Amino acid sequence: MKTRTRLALLFTVITATILLAFAAVIYFSTQESREREFYALLKKEAVTKANLVFNAKVNPQTLQDIYRSNRQVLNEVEVAIYDQDFNLLYHDAVDIDFVKETKPMIDDIYKKGEIKFYQEGWQVVGMRFEFEDQTYIITATSYDQYGYNKLNNLLKTSIYVFVISIVFIYIAGVFFSKKAFEPISKMTEKAQEITATNLDLRLPSKDNKDELSELAQTFNAMLDRLEQSFEAQKHFVSNISHELRTPLAAIITELELSLGKERKSDDYKLAIQNSLKDAKKIVRLSNSLLDMAKASYDPSEISFKSVRIDEVLLDARQQVQQANPHYKIDIHFENDFENDDQISIYGNEYLLKVAFANLFENGCKFSDNQHSKASILFKDDSIQLKFSDRGIGISEIDLKNIFKPFYRGDNQKFADGNGIGLSLTKKIIDLHHGQISTSSQVSKGTVFKVSLKNLVDLPPL
Repeated sequence: MKTRTRLALLFTVITATILLAFAAVIYFSTQESREREFYALLKKEAVTKANLVFNAKVNPQTLQDIYRSNRQVLNEVEVAIYDQDFNLLYHDAVDIDFVKETKPMIDDIYKKGEIKFYQEGWQVVGMRFEFEDQTYIITATSYDQYGYNKLNNLLKTSIYVFVISIVFIYIAGVFFSKKAFEPISKMTEKAQEITATNLDLRLPSKDNKDELSELAQTFNAMLDRLEQSFEAQKHFVSNISHELRTPLAAIITELELSLGKERKSDDYKLAIQNSLKDAKKIVRLSNSLLDMAKASYDPSEISFKSVRIDEVLLDARQQVQQANPHYKIDIHFENDFENDDQISIYGNEYLLKVAFANLFENGCKFSDNQHSKASILFKDDSIQLKFSDRGIGISEIDLKNIFKPFYRGDNQKFADGNGIGLSLTKKIIDLHHGQISTSSQVSKGTVFKVSLKNLVDLPPL
């Protein structure tokens, strides 16, 4: 069942329940009102007939004749008058005597002053009547045919109106639910048109602040992110293909030339050295891609623990210098720390080492003296790291794009690289809720500043 059909049915059921409760209140209120009014009529008829008997001295036979005459066309009130000793003083029709008064009933009326009850659908009222310091007991009964007819007509009319109203309410509910869900239907049709080849399509949305507009805007924002992700993926695959194809083509060319004809041993060594160099490029690229994948995991899937920054820096320096023995890396502490919490953060040791190693290697690689320096400043709630070099520097144009994956600026002429290191470093720093910034002057050097929260006030991740 579609939501709009379920909504129309729910609307109908709720409205029907309200109508039913409203009709029931009216019906039972009318029923009570009829009963109350008819009892009042019985009492009025009883007092009137008693006054005619005692006060006006009307002949009882005349009253009885009037009663029998009216009883042929109307439900005339039958009245009986007794004294306190259960002696019958007057009765409209003794032969009929519908109430069948008894001595206990008369005593009960005298004691209570007034009683009301039903007898086979007839309403009966018994009451005391005072006349010339004498107390009499009067009973009056009749069947409210007119009142019951009105009640039956009201019930039938209510049923008819209820059924017809339910039909119209359901039709109106279907119409309004269709109108209410029309924007959703349009959104659904539009969403079905969106595929991986046309992610530029967007759902229609209005500028108002209703829930459907917010849903459309949220979905469009998700599509924006998906489109950016697909574009980044295409760009990523294109760059990967280019970065892999170049060293692989060089390796194949070197090997084919070596196999083409007999060469000297030095030529073979040179070919092997060139092939090894290109193979190392592929290995570095593969390692960088694996590290990029690890840094892109959901943070909840990455192992975090207390890590000392000084130890990570030393390990990163050792790693870089083992691969490049001619690189010079200095680590300088600008102030002292009081406890381990000031020099420790919650993080992933492996990823932090990759980030710091990239910064060390970047500083050495683009410096003539192949020298990089790391300075550590401890603050109350953070650790400030500064990686500086006196290399070729970065131009203002390149400075805006250095953290983009596979971006290579003018410095690619100075040293080889794949454009992954700095983008990977920023991703790792962001993963640890830190900040990284860059300042540089061409031919004078570059400074990378990294800020990380320490364990002094930082709760566990």
